[in-house]
Amino acid sequence: MNGAADGKETYLSNFSLFEQSATAGKQAWLHGKRRAAIARFAELGFPSTRAEDWRYTNVAPIAQVAFHPAGYGRNGLTSADIENYTFGELECCRFVFINGIFSHELSSFRCSCRGARLMSLAAAVETERNYVEPYLAQYASCDKNAFTALNTAFVADGAFVFLPPGSVMKETIHLLYLSTSGGRPTVSHPRNLIVAGSGSRVSVVESHIGLEKGVYFTNAVTEIVVGKDAVVDYYRQQRESESAYHISTVQVAQEASSAFSAHSISLGGSLVRSDVNVLLNGEGGDCTLNGLYVTKARQHVDNHTSIDHAKPHCTSRELYKGILDEKSSGVFNGRILVRKDAQKTNARQTNKNLLLSEEALVNTKPQLEIFADDVKCTHGATIGQLEEESLFYLRSRGIDEKSARTLLTYAFASDIVGNIKIKPFQCQLDLVLLTRLSRV
Repeated sequence: MNGAADGKETYLSNFSLFEQSATAGKQAWLHGKRRAAIARFAELGFPSTRAEDWRYTNVAPIAQVAFHPAGYGRNGLTSADIENYTFGELECCRFVFINGIFSHELSSFRCSCRGARLMSLAAAVETERNYVEPYLAQYASCDKNAFTALNTAFVADGAFVFLPPGSVMKETIHLLYLSTSGGRPTVSHPRNLIVAGSGSRVSVVESHIGLEKGVYFTNAVTEIVVGKDAVVDYYRQQRESESAYHISTVQVAQEASSAFSAHSISLGGSLVRSDVNVLLNGEGGDCTLNGLYVTKARQHVDNHTSIDHAKPHCTSRELYKGILDEKSSGVFNGRILVRKDAQKTNARQTNKNLLLSEEALVNTKPQLEIFADDVKCTHGATIGQLEEESLFYLRSRGIDEKSARTLLTYAFASDIVGNIKIKPFQCQLDLVLLTRLSRV
C-alpha cells in the first residue's frame, strides 16, 4: 500500500497549496467544510478491497498516480468543437466546464423560470451564500467515502441550480463537463448542487466527456434536494476516455410526495465507480433508478446504488443493465433499506447482465433490508449470453451473424435508452450505442 500512501500524501500536500490560494480562503464557512473533509480523507485513506463495498474494485491505479490539479486547459475550444456533445436546437440552459472549471464563453443561459438561480458554484459561493450554505455538503457524507471527502476538500466549481417553490423550468439544464489531459495525469473535482423547491419541476442532464486519450481522473459529486411535491428528472452520461478514471457520487434527498428519476449511462473510462444514494424522507415519495453500462477491453465499471425508504407509502423502481465484452468486468450492488416505520413501501429492483465473451465478468449483489412488516418488495439478478435461437432466427432471414448480434444486443439495452424523455439526447445516445455495438 506504499503507493496508496504516497498518493494520499500528494493530495494532502496539494490541499495545503489550495488552502493558500486566493479563491480557497474567501469564505470562512466553506473553508471550514474543506478542512474537515481533508482531515477525514487523511483518516480514511483510499479504500482497499478488504472493505466490503470495494471488494471487487481495486482503486490502486488511482491511488498510486500523482495526479496534478487540472488547469483550465481551454485549448481554443469553440462552440463548433462541442456541437457533437450538445442537443442541437433543444431549448437548453447549458453550463460548460473545461477540466472542472466553468467556461462562460461556451455556456448559454436560457431560462424562462422566474426566480431561478442558475450559475457556477464558484459564483454562487461568492454571491448567493444564503442559498448555498444550507445545502452544500449537507447530504453527501464524508464519513465513510474517501472520494466524497476528497471532492469536498477541493470543492471549487461546478453548477448551482436553485428553483423557487412552484416554479417550472421549461428548458432542459445541461451540465457539460469536458476533460483534457494536457499531456500529464490530472485530476478535477466537479461539484454540483441542485435544489428544487416545493412543487417545482426540472430536467437535468449531466455529461462527462473525454476529449483526449490521455490519463486523467474525474472525482465528481452531485447533491440533489427534491422538495415536497417537486419533480426532478436527472440524466447522467459518462463517456470519458478509455484511459481515464471516473469516480462519482449522486446524493438525493426527497421530501413528501416528490418524484425523482435517474437514468445513468456509462460507456467510457478505464476504471469507473458510480454511487447513487437516495433518501425517501417524506410520505408518498416516488423514485426511479435506471442504468446501463457497456464495457469492453479491460474496462471495469462498478455501480453501487442505495434507496433508503425512511417514511411510509413510498415507491421505488430500479433497473440496471450491463453489456460486457472481451476481458472487461462489472459490479452491481443495489441496496434497498426499508426502515421500521416505512409501512406500505413498494420497492422493485432488477439487475440484468449480458456477457458477450467467455472472459467477461460481472459480480452482482442485489440487497433487501426490511424492518417493516407491511411492504411489497422484490429483487433479482440475471447473467446470460445471447440466445442461440434468436441468432438463428435472424440469420435465417438473411441477416449476417455480426449484424444479428448487434441487433440483439441493442434490443437488450433499448428499454433503458427508450426511457429517456429528452429526444435529442435519446437520439444522440442511440447513435453512440449503435456505433459502439457494431464494433463488437
